[in-house]
Amino acid sequence: MIVRKLTASKLKHLLPLSVFAHSSANLSLSPLCSNHISKTLNPNPHFLFSHSELRPFSSSQSKPSLPFTRDGNFDETLSQSLLICPGCGVQMQDSDPVQPGYFIKPSQKNPNYWTRIDRRPVAEEPEISDSLKKGLLVEDENPNLNPNPNPDLAEKPVVCARCHSLRNYGKVKNPTVENLLPEFDFDHTVGRRLVSISGTRSVVLMVVDASDFDGSFPKRVAKMVSATIDENSTAWKMGKSGNVPRIVLVVTKIDLLPSSLSPTRFEHWVRQRAREGGANKLTSVHLVSSVRDWGLKNLVDDIVKLTGQRGNVWAIGAQNAGKSTLINSIGKHAGGKLTHLTEAPVPGTTLGIVRVEGVLNGAAKLFDTPGLLNPHQITSRLTAEEQKLVHVRKELRPRTYRIKVMDYRAGHSIHIAGLVRLDIEELSVETVYITVWASPYLPLHMGKTENACTMFEDHFGRQLQPPIGESRVKELGKWERREFRVSGTSWDSSSVDIAVAGLGWFAVGLKGEAVLGVWTYDGVDVVLRNSLLPHGSNDFEVAGFTVSKIVSKADKASNKSGQSQKERKLSDPKAAVHSSSTPLTANAG
Repeated sequence: MIVRKLTASKLKHLLPLSVFAHSSANLSLSPLCSNHISKTLNPNPHFLFSHSELRPFSSSQSKPSLPFTRDGNFDETLSQSLLICPGCGVQMQDSDPVQPGYFIKPSQKNPNYWTRIDRRPVAEEPEISDSLKKGLLVEDENPNLNPNPNPDLAEKPVVCARCHSLRNYGKVKNPTVENLLPEFDFDHTVGRRLVSISGTRSVVLMVVDASDFDGSFPKRVAKMVSATIDENSTAWKMGKSGNVPRIVLVVTKIDLLPSSLSPTRFEHWVRQRAREGGANKLTSVHLVSSVRDWGLKNLVDDIVKLTGQRGNVWAIGAQNAGKSTLINSIGKHAGGKLTHLTEAPVPGTTLGIVRVEGVLNGAAKLFDTPGLLNPHQITSRLTAEEQKLVHVRKELRPRTYRIKVMDYRAGHSIHIAGLVRLDIEELSVETVYITVWASPYLPLHMGKTENACTMFEDHFGRQLQPPIGESRVKELGKWERREFRVSGTSWDSSSVDIAVAGLGWFAVGLKGEAVLGVWTYDGVDVVLRNSLLPHGSNDFEVAGFTVSKIVSKADKASNKSGQSQKERKLSDPKAAVHSSSTPLTANAG
């Protein structure tokens, strides 16, 4: 009505000056009415303001997105003016639910909401009281009594909606928001503080997953900190200022490894692999389990001793390596008031630097950092449902194949789901033992190498999951081969491992030499190393598919599809004749 009756000169006095001073690209007009409105608002073509410069009458404006930062609450001065999520370290805001850090302010509760209701049976009273007839609550005899039954329990801190969803439901609330998160720049955010020659002492907690040591080991960080130690140590010896960092290697989730593994042998193996990965200046090594509280007390004592009263401790590791879980467990041993960090089996739970209070003495600080994204881990390409199948949540159990060949002619293959394949191409002996160490939820298959192409076409995404679905096979990348020449001196124990980053490993036991081909998706790291768990299983797997829910479900779907096709052929004689003329091929497992 305003547009129809008022000209632009009259309308200008009714609208604020900012309407004409700012342009609005969001003014959406339908093609049918745009010309009419433009003539009404601007009858004179030489008028100073055109209709495209008017803001829409609606008060709903698109709010500018907040600048996203990964610094979290590292800077105490800035953190006092900014609201930082204590669970993940993201800057919180309550204006836009589709932006990172969104949270909802908790509603104010009535101070009397704890008041108790008189639940005495009415039959026990001589007569119905007037207060009950009126629906009133019975007041406590002691009004000064604290209504909170547990006054020592600290109030839950306000966290962002993402942390709330991860803590209570184990999944991200809004997956589209994850795409808005920029990649964590470790060099700019943390690296420059570690290599600084001045400032307080830095202690680097390098957190590595025991079940995926090579895949989760931060090689780039290890090499950078080791180089800084060499440079600053030389400067310090020359009498110059030199802050020499300390590296504490923490291997988490050791409860996932078999209990038969010797801790001494495991620590020796860890130090060797760390040196090969670039960490040649280790101060100490700790083997811990945050779930079972193994080794945490010694770790806390070591951290307190190294940091002193003013040091900074940085927890650094790959995504889903267990940094936040480790810090929460450390806080329980250290005592004091500790903010609970968000834990979830989701890569990239921590978004910014989180300063953890109440753990260290004096002015020493403990910082949790966002997980490092390792593209060479195969889990970085999997969906949330596929990652659930790959992640190891219980103690690893060996699955061993004994492969015997005639006349030293190899030609057997072992699949771990639809993610990796091991081909036994050449053997100098007649027997080889292959033990698979991976999640028990992943199906396996052993068969002839000549049928590998058939397996890829017919069973990837079905019986061999992940990937879940045939369309996901192409999305994971190109299928590539790597060659390894191995040798061993005993059949009783494995000599070498072939580890696939983010998945697991093959342990190879033989008394002789062999040429092995490993097929997986391009860009996924595959390394040859000394055997971690030399002993396999006494019960051997048989050829074909292993028994699993994935395989049985896929077989049922395949049988149902085959039965429906058979019924259609019986009902259609022409289709039956056509199918009978088609040559049949048999695929051996």
